[in-house]
Amino acid sequence: MQVQERGARARTRQAILAAAIEVLGQNPNAALSEIATAADVGRTTLHRYFPERSDLLRAVAAEGAARLDRATASARLDEGTGAEALLRLCREYFDLGSLLSLIFTDPECLAEATPVVDDGCDDRFSDMVDRGHRDGTIDDSLPAPWLSSLMWSQLYAGWSYVTQHGASRHDVLRLLVRTVDGAVAPRPNGSR
Repeated sequence: MQVQERGARARTRQAILAAAIEVLGQNPNAALSEIATAADVGRTTLHRYFPERSDLLRAVAAEGAARLDRATASARLDEGTGAEALLRLCREYFDLGSLLSLIFTDPECLAEATPVVDDGCDDRFSDMVDRGHRDGTIDDSLPAPWLSSLMWSQLYAGWSYVTQHGASRHDVLRLLVRTVDGAVAPRPNGSR
């Protein structure tokens, strides 16, 4: 049983994890010294919390899973129409920023934290899509695994666009939501 860290120790651990996500999101092969610098701690302090790189990566994966879970919960997938919930999920995931970069640049690092990427979708996602099919807000010819791939590909495109073109996150999020919304909308009868 793991003891919950408190106070300064917990803040230092969180600072190291946040820095690791930022730094590794930009360069998955970054040295631990780069992470320590970004966390504003000495390398000795980093090693006190995470003796080996593998220990840090396990903690990053756990933190990544927790952030994804919090974002999914914040998206309230069981509320509103299926399409509304999907767009909320896109917004929440987009706000994860550097964690998305890490997922896209080094998916193995967070493999256990991102089952929705590896398996296509989880039950919550499938239920949301099924609801969208029933309520008529998501084209019923689009299966949940396809929509999961669509969402993740658009998140990747959005973060790539931010990085490569220096576009504002706000503008890119607007483009991402517009693209996903248009892609999932039911087609008028008879159109292809």
